[in-house]
Amino acid sequence: MATLSTTFPELGLIKQDCVEASWVESTLIIPIGVQPIESLEPLLNRTPTYLDSTKIKSDYVKEPISEATIEGIWQRLKAQDIETSQVIFVPYGGRMSQISESETPFPHRAGYLFKIAYVVGWKDQSLKAKKTHISWIREIYEYMAPFVSKSPRAAYTNYRDLDIGSNNKYGKTSYKRASIWGMKYFGDNFDRLVYVKTKVDPYDFFRHEQSIPTL
Repeated sequence: MATLSTTFPELGLIKQDCVEASWVESTLIIPIGVQPIESLEPLLNRTPTYLDSTKIKSDYVKEPISEATIEGIWQRLKAQDIETSQVIFVPYGGRMSQISESETPFPHRAGYLFKIAYVVGWKDQSLKAKKTHISWIREIYEYMAPFVSKSPRAAYTNYRDLDIGSNNKYGKTSYKRASIWGMKYFGDNFDRLVYVKTKVDPYDFFRHEQSIPTL
């Protein structure tokens, strides 16, 4: 808290703005807005709290981003015809950097400064609104290309982004095709995941748009 107040005084944070919560409690605060936490019962409700459309894309950053780049992000966030837009910076480091990238399927550890999530949402379900908002997020993603990880341009698997490829709807997907998104999500762990998938699920029963393929 003291560090934020000193480093980013523009935020005007005070102690009352901060809430200490466990991880499971944070899953109520962040997407649903429940506060204060009196019960975890709302997590048992399987009815969506909203029916808005949302698209998320992601990036990883290895080098500090300049103020000019941040200004470009800010100008895009002020677009008048976009209902809801966010660019979320998630800091990495600490304990995450101490775990080998090959120890778990998740590879984005040492060497990554932070993750970026680009989020856009809209209530208007017209085709025009959809095209406008999808175009916005694709444009800011393209704008950020020079400033993020490369070869491959990494992505966060929990923000599934079908723009970077998907399995064949019917029939087998080749290793080459699946590696397009697989390397972005899993890096050098992708080959090991393909091997495990082939051993334990050779008929590809468990699959989705970007699931691991079998050999």
